[in-house]
Amino acid sequence: MFLRQRKTRILMVAMLLILAVLAAACGQNNAQDGTQGAGGEATAPNTETPKAEAPANALDRIKASGQLRLGTSADYPPYEFHKIIDGKDTIIGFDIEIAKAIAADLGVELVITDMGFDGLLTALQSGNIDMVVAGMTPTEERAEAVDFSDVYYVAVQKVIVRAEDKAKYTTIESLAGKKVGAQLGAIQEGVVTDQMPQSELRALSKLPDLILDLKSGNVEALVVEEPVAKAYIAANPELVLADVPLEQDEAGSAVALPKGETALVEAVNATLKRLADEGKIDQFVTDATNAMENTAE
Repeated sequence: MFLRQRKTRILMVAMLLILAVLAAACGQNNAQDGTQGAGGEATAPNTETPKAEAPANALDRIKASGQLRLGTSADYPPYEFHKIIDGKDTIIGFDIEIAKAIAADLGVELVITDMGFDGLLTALQSGNIDMVVAGMTPTEERAEAVDFSDVYYVAVQKVIVRAEDKAKYTTIESLAGKKVGAQLGAIQEGVVTDQMPQSELRALSKLPDLILDLKSGNVEALVVEEPVAKAYIAANPELVLADVPLEQDEAGSAVALPKGETALVEAVNATLKRLADEGKIDQFVTDATNAMENTAE
């Protein structure tokens, strides 16, 4: 009897020892396989791969993506316009050549989005595009929402009328009470409002629509930049430049860029300076003007 009890005690001690060893092993595995929480409980190990840091600024993001997203309004020859090249509808113009040079200097691909002029800055602010090159004047109002590069081109504002009305419309006063067209959101809209207060402004997003309005008699005149005016007149001999004198603003055209993106502005300015120093901007304007033949509507 005593021997059986002794054997039972030995067996129980042995089982307790085995359980203790197993418990210690489990505790060691938990310590190896996880970390401790604030209450000492084992938690799952952090096996997530650390995420790469997002690009610090727009310039870094553009380089990382390999694309420079350009917003433009391709109805404004010779700045930007459509032309069929090798059977394909292609956007060309001296603004486009400038944008290509910027993209090349950044080592990325240029991707072009064509939209209404009045929607360009909204698209830039919302991050849908990286820059705007569209013959845009850097006004104080626009500069509140976006940043601008250095001015790369200065043009003169002109008035277009039907050839039959050239002698009729020679002054701002002669257009009093008449409809005068300008591109919606463009600097010419302000020219009509400020310099022709007695005229009725008709603003549309697309310049070809305004040209049709002028030809059909829906408006009596259009205010357009000189190289653009000459392009449309070359394609529409029934239109001419009027002798209406306008006050000229030397603000010129600049590249619009996201607000606060200093590094991107500096990179764009570096390209613009190089192009100007090499005489390439003047060459771009000449080439684009020559390409406008039989293109403008």
